[in-house]
Amino acid sequence: MGSRTALVEDLMERFPHVPREAVFKEDLLRGGVAFDSSALSDTANEAAGEVKPKSYFIFSFDHGTLPELGEAALRRPPEEIVLTGGPYGLRRTVVSVRVNPRSPYRVAADDEGMLGLYLDGKRIADVGVPPMPEYYRHTLANGKSVMEVAPTIQWGYLIYLTVFRVCQYFGAKEECQYCDINHNWRQHKAAGRPYTGVKDVEEVLEALEIIDRYDTQKASTAYTLTGGAITSKVAGRDEADFYGHYAKAIEERFPGRWIGKVVAQALPKADVQRFKDYGVQIYHPNFEVWDRRLFELYCPGKERYIGRDEWHKRILDSADVFGARNVIPNFVAGVEMAQPHGFTTVDEAIASTTEGLRFFMSHGITPRFTTWCPEPTTPLGKANPEGAPLEYHIRLLDAYRSTMEDFGLSSPPGYGPAGAGRAVFSVSSFMDSLPADDEAKETAGTGD
Repeated sequence: MGSRTALVEDLMERFPHVPREAVFKEDLLRGGVAFDSSALSDTANEAAGEVKPKSYFIFSFDHGTLPELGEAALRRPPEEIVLTGGPYGLRRTVVSVRVNPRSPYRVAADDEGMLGLYLDGKRIADVGVPPMPEYYRHTLANGKSVMEVAPTIQWGYLIYLTVFRVCQYFGAKEECQYCDINHNWRQHKAAGRPYTGVKDVEEVLEALEIIDRYDTQKASTAYTLTGGAITSKVAGRDEADFYGHYAKAIEERFPGRWIGKVVAQALPKADVQRFKDYGVQIYHPNFEVWDRRLFELYCPGKERYIGRDEWHKRILDSADVFGARNVIPNFVAGVEMAQPHGFTTVDEAIASTTEGLRFFMSHGITPRFTTWCPEPTTPLGKANPEGAPLEYHIRLLDAYRSTMEDFGLSSPPGYGPAGAGRAVFSVSSFMDSLPADDEAKETAGTGD
């Protein structure tokens, strides 16, 4: 349409029910953002600066490898940015940082040192960066940083515990085709960065003690236990026991301090019950992509070991254990259109994804999604460096909210507040696009 600005403004006009904040946020998440040297930290020491640095908590979420990112790899960008104001009057919008030196969006400081977001050479928003939390300035007894063991994201709301930083689905015939968890581990090790493969439970507890001590305003409200799939055992434990024993230890040491969540495969009901028994409150058995053919092609390991039909059956069964509201499977929004196998039109992709939303929501289960970042070391990222069209992501937000309304569902628990200007969930705009919590209660006529 001649410029990125024209495309964005056209979509804002065509989809007025989607907050304009979400339109910019989705474009930044799908295509990344460049950083001027004036917007980067002055130090490579992750605990010494004034800005909370990007922690690479599970995937790279970058549009280049560390050697390709240049100065942004040496002087870490912030974990997230927050957009406000500008000519579009943006309400406070938290966006996960995905670095792309070639992006049309650029964060830079003006002559007075104030950070802004620029598109097509024009300043479109003021940019805020997360302050360095006090708990990041302290180390464990063995010298490891809190950021390495228990980083926080979503503006401090969520402690992200990737306790197994590789995946046992390995190689082209098993790895999910959009996932760079194994490469991310390799690139950090190659760069000499600390990047623990299997985190010791006592180290996790020590890091949480530091967070609890210095997070005096109790900004951290939830933790997520996650990592790669386990098809055999890690440290002598199967998947349910491996991830579950961290939850057990956390809940025994810090009863009720945080909402406990686990991201794992869709496991048999008996294994899911173990998660519940260990103290987990929310279960994320991610279904990744709805379409049968694409699931088989893009998630070959999951198809081979479990299979799509069994995966979905287990998701429904897990509602018997956790309650439907506390089962929240994720999908990777955008891979539906990844070529050479994906849908070739936005209409087809939205129809397929909405079919999946209706399937789960009809059972009271509310999926959520992460906006696909086409990391270049993955097969789908390499073949689709531009990701999915922005129109797909905007129409998905519209379809998502409409489907939730059809089934009388409200925003899922464990994601912080909903609503434009309030949401802190940073890796997609689904929370920004839902009604604010008090607005939803008013509409429903209930205090639920």
